[in-house]
Amino acid sequence: MLTSQTVKDYARSVGADLVGIAPMDRWEGAPKQADARYICPDARSMIVMGFRIPRGSLRGIEEGTFYTSYSSMGYAGINHVLQPMVCWRVTAMLEDEGYEAMPIPNNFPWCNIHTGTGEPRPEFSKPVAPDKPAPDVFVHMRLAAFMAGLGEIGWSKLFLSPQFGPRQRLAAILTDAPLEPDPLYDGPQLCDRCMACARDCTGNAISTTESVKVVVAGRQLEWGVLDYDGCSRAFCGASEEFNPFMVTDADRQGFQQPVWQAQQYKLGPTYDYGRALEGARGCIRACMIHLEEQGKLGNKFDRPFRRRPEWRL
Repeated sequence: MLTSQTVKDYARSVGADLVGIAPMDRWEGAPKQADARYICPDARSMIVMGFRIPRGSLRGIEEGTFYTSYSSMGYAGINHVLQPMVCWRVTAMLEDEGYEAMPIPNNFPWCNIHTGTGEPRPEFSKPVAPDKPAPDVFVHMRLAAFMAGLGEIGWSKLFLSPQFGPRQRLAAILTDAPLEPDPLYDGPQLCDRCMACARDCTGNAISTTESVKVVVAGRQLEWGVLDYDGCSRAFCGASEEFNPFMVTDADRQGFQQPVWQAQQYKLGPTYDYGRALEGARGCIRACMIHLEEQGKLGNKFDRPFRRRPEWRL
């Protein structure tokens, strides 16, 4: 007999680090364009999986000497290789038990929602019926992970788990299997609003004073207002202080562009990616350092992450 524990144990055995299950009614109140129930109207359960970002993949950026590991193994390799393989395996397992399942890895670069406003983009697509949202419905993976009890949303809007803090990427599977859900996370609060994420963001993309508030599964969640253009440019290396690849005038122009136009292949693409030069300095590294110093995370290390004064040009 298929049980939630069977599904979670199998998902971990094939590569997931975190697994939680949510009932579909936890999407109640979500904007129509982000409501996963429209994707699979008969789905009863949502399986959400977390895949750790290796702490060591950030080491080369921390030292300023090697950038390929984070861009490939900490970013694109998880989204484009590991997640799809695990999603396929878990989906096949559910199908073998007679249940339909839709795998949704976190590797789609487009949707009908404007990232800056959160509103649908009528120039992108249109609904196929008056009662449906326009394709593609955008599954907000961080909210999905919250619904599945895996952790909380931090001030940076990154998802924080008690095991890894901000060090995971997320994927989901929608299924009509009637699985026992996990409770919402009710452990120690992870984000203490220290604002290290905002202070260390090279793009100054995270507000310290303005916030977004949403109600999910009966709980109010809050995170800082984000400047998405500032985030995307910093992500590509727009800060000359923290980008050793910005050496020509053409580089300076290229690294100031939005993420989809930036000079992204100064680092050759691995798994279709090569532009993560900033190394998530605020939202991942600063947050991780703070949470580790507080002893809040289950994944513990023999030595602190930051062992020397941080470099800058």
